[in-house]
Amino acid sequence: MAGVSKGAAGEVLAARFLRDKGYTILASNYRCRQGEIDIIATDRRYIVFVEVKTRRSDSLFAPREAVTQAKQRRLLQTAAIYLAHHETTLQPRFDVVEVVTAGDASMKIEEINHILGAYEAGDLGAAF
Repeated sequence: MAGVSKGAAGEVLAARFLRDKGYTILASNYRCRQGEIDIIATDRRYIVFVEVKTRRSDSLFAPREAVTQAKQRRLLQTAAIYLAHHETTLQPRFDVVEVVTAGDASMKIEEINHILGAYEAGDLGAAF
């Protein structure tokens, strides 16, 4: 996939990974005034808001370290807006999918790590 950014490649790989695990993808790159959510998916119990972080295998930091508290706050706000416009009876959950790729190939997975409930939603209404 020449010309595809590392982040976009990671999101494609993460979506494929989630589908293979039985998730249904509802949206990708959902955007609103508060921010963006990489993937919104469902399983039988949850509506899952997924932040995808991609790093090369020679990176000094784990991908999950880029999901700061400020980033989490923006994701919560964005999820609250999504939920206000898309009714569901499913429980919200906030996951991180870490994609580690080979240094020379953005689509070659060396490791993929799905962190379920990576951070707490708390009172979703307080996200505003």
